[in-house]
Amino acid sequence: MPRLAGVDIPDNKPIRIALRYIYGVGPANAELVLKEANIDGQTRANKLTEDQLAQIAVIIDNNYIVEGALRRQVAQNVTRLREIRCYRGDRHRRGLPVNGQRTRTNARTRKGKRKTVAGKKGVKAMK
Repeated sequence: MPRLAGVDIPDNKPIRIALRYIYGVGPANAELVLKEANIDGQTRANKLTEDQLAQIAVIIDNNYIVEGALRRQVAQNVTRLREIRCYRGDRHRRGLPVNGQRTRTNARTRKGKRKTVAGKKGVKAMK
């Protein structure tokens, strides 16, 4: 299994798909990296030479923030929003959607499993 940017990438997949296993490299960035390295995206990862793997690794290291550094940067951005007490920071703090999505229905990914609240008891009509 080849290693790029400290990540094991699957060797039986096309390299354009295998590069996406690196945090911070999506479809568009994978295509740009392969274009710059002059490598066909359909080539399987296990068919690449050591030189080609090294070339891809150098391009990713020089041009992209990936893996631990990117995770750290995202965490710092969220922490900054929380500290300055802006609206987005408060939404992060409460675990609610940040980008204006509705919360009356859905939003279960951010809110977590449903917490049932007891309903009101019906008041009997008096004569």
